[in-house]
Amino acid sequence: MEISSKLRDAVREAYSAAADDPNREHPFPVGRSFAESLGYPRQLLDRIPPVAFEAFTGVSRVGILADLPDGATVLDLGCGSGLDSLVASERVGPGGSVLGVDFSSAMLERARRAAGESNAQNVTFVGADAERLPVADATIDVVLTNGIFNLNPAREAIFAEMARVLRRGAPAYAAELILREAAPARKTIDPSDWFA
Repeated sequence: MEISSKLRDAVREAYSAAADDPNREHPFPVGRSFAESLGYPRQLLDRIPPVAFEAFTGVSRVGILADLPDGATVLDLGCGSGLDSLVASERVGPGGSVLGVDFSSAMLERARRAAGESNAQNVTFVGADAERLPVADATIDVVLTNGIFNLNPAREAIFAEMARVLRRGAPAYAAELILREAAPARKTIDPSDWFA
């Protein structure tokens, strides 16, 4: 198995473990207090079902900071448990739509439950890899990503897919952790190291 496949499996396993049991120890921060530390307002989180933020992990409040016009079609790439998707769903209104995509079925299960509990009619969640999106060309008004590029070494393919699905001139909002210097090359995969 090549290193990128091992890394993908390790990341999927770690994120699925956070979705299955957010209260146990994880190699990355998880949950509501972490979301609040990133700037998600308490009153907003009070309106969202806990299933969406209990297993939340990201690097920013991209769903809040992005310009999401009323009626927009939004792709939340690496949606996790659905927090940014539900924020976007509320912001684009009933005339808009949100598609959340993730590769962890455990995270998607949480996201779907959250959408059902919040009665969000304009959000859909599907399982897929970020570099192979089940989305038609030029159909998305805004792409959101909240910390996926460190987790997937297929970055060029992800950017190509984002460009393919976005309408001409449409924006992508990406939040990511950035290293100040190159990480040393490794031959083994450490699931607690999130820099692919």
